[in-house]
Amino acid sequence: MLGSKIAWDDTVLPFQLDASDIRGRVVRLDGVLDKILSQHDYPNEIEALVAEMALLTAMIGQTMKLRWKLSLQVRGDGPARLIATDYYAPASEGEPGRIRAYASYDASRLMPRVDPFSQIGKGYFAILIDQGQGNVPYQGITPISGGSLSACAETYFAQSEQLPSRFVTSFGKSQTPGSDEGWRAGGVMLQKMPKASPFVAQSEEGDDSGLLRAADILDDDDFEDWNRANILLDTVEEMELVGPRVQPTELLVRLFHEDKPRVFDPQSVEFGCQCSEERVRESLSIYSSKDIAHMTTEEGLVTADCQFCGAHYVLEPKTLGFEAEDKRDGEDD
Repeated sequence: MLGSKIAWDDTVLPFQLDASDIRGRVVRLDGVLDKILSQHDYPNEIEALVAEMALLTAMIGQTMKLRWKLSLQVRGDGPARLIATDYYAPASEGEPGRIRAYASYDASRLMPRVDPFSQIGKGYFAILIDQGQGNVPYQGITPISGGSLSACAETYFAQSEQLPSRFVTSFGKSQTPGSDEGWRAGGVMLQKMPKASPFVAQSEEGDDSGLLRAADILDDDDFEDWNRANILLDTVEEMELVGPRVQPTELLVRLFHEDKPRVFDPQSVEFGCQCSEERVRESLSIYSSKDIAHMTTEEGLVTADCQFCGAHYVLEPKTLGFEAEDKRDGEDD
């Protein structure tokens, strides 16, 4: 058991079902999710939303090309105002991908013992892809619907990419003998690669009645393959998803052996944040000295906190903004 836990924690395993033209991912997030959630003292409802969003980000992010960045955002008018995640694709082959996440919420409006997804209210689910300097970022948006963040992601891929998709996730705290309690999380993603479809649904003013479904995209034969794979996926148990006793390869054989599963090289993932003092200074470079003065504390300093990793920056006001008077201490002439 120990060997499989070490081998598969914090990994994304790509696979393909050769007999049915379906691709997918199996993800395990353990130390990564612990690190993400340990940065904040979130209520249980918010923890659940962040955990599910992190799993979705890992599964979708694994498809990103080197050096690309994927961001998922959920914004709503309920107590859970914002769930934001980033996936930084590896800089080169063999390196891990990096994930970070945080949530903004109104604690006074949270409803105890109410389904976490309902705490979002009305809003939208967005996917943003940054392909690097010189390229226009891509953004796709779909309304909050379907009863879960996973359902929102499925709607996005059907609506925006004409890709029937399915996400199943599980997460929670557990403890194995000889170790401390920690988060264990896992999920499976399926995508049917369809023929091009000329049909595009129209949705008006948040009404999700016109949103695409798998049946709108696939022909009869493809839909039969897709439906069978989903029925098999419905048999997965939570402990199979989160591990560590069941390895992802064993899970694929158990679920889809008749569809000839084929696995590819796994992608390791870790917690990672891109914040830095330089980035803080860059973000403040658009402000005048008068604006900077309004940001200055009683102690005569400007402070900034990273919402993702909790890093705290303390800066001299005179070195900030486009009217900065002095260079920073230790900077060469």
